[in-house]
Amino acid sequence: MSTAAAVLADLRAAADPAAHPNRHYGGTGEVLGVRMGTLFDIAKTHSRMPLDEVERLLDEPAYEPRLAAFCVLDFQVRRPRVTDAEREERYELYLRRHDSIDSWDMVDRSAPRVVGAFLRNRSRQPLFELAAASDPLRRRTAMTAPLAYTRPPHADGIADLLRLAELLAADRDPLVARPVGIALKHAGAVAPDDVRDFLERMGERLAASVRREARAKLPE
Repeated sequence: MSTAAAVLADLRAAADPAAHPNRHYGGTGEVLGVRMGTLFDIAKTHSRMPLDEVERLLDEPAYEPRLAAFCVLDFQVRRPRVTDAEREERYELYLRRHDSIDSWDMVDRSAPRVVGAFLRNRSRQPLFELAAASDPLRRRTAMTAPLAYTRPPHADGIADLLRLAELLAADRDPLVARPVGIALKHAGAVAPDDVRDFLERMGERLAASVRREARAKLPE
């Protein structure tokens, strides 16, 4: 059985902080120095680990074990025969342990499938509650999870994506502003008329960088 201790052992065995300082990490935890591709491979190898062992990884102070835990959650909800109850358990763990997220890549790796996909045919009010949080990484989850509604397209989900983008349009924290543009870009690829209408209505209330990103996939 895969355990948190086994994941830690594999990460430490692969660590080379001089070669992989992971300078993109902006949190306060220790950086072991594991190459991202290697970390993803380790997480995939341990993707069937029990949920209580995943939570033990989230208790680790170092950066890479917690990122590996969110990768495991992502791999688990992508399994072909994952049940709705299993999805719910992972969704609830993500939200309950959001305090362990201190880096944007933990959100980006797992929020669309673990959070967004679970809420696809449910109320998305939890995303609006996250959007109102003081923590920018919770707001990032609110804006990143709706990427799940762009592939395959989900009209009601995209409508909520646009509502969230409007709520967060004035957010100048780069942890949030960039995901607003990314979400609009992907929505534009599947719902171009809705995104064009949104851009016209919002005008300069959106930062220029967000407007550029949002237009990136709009058809000519």
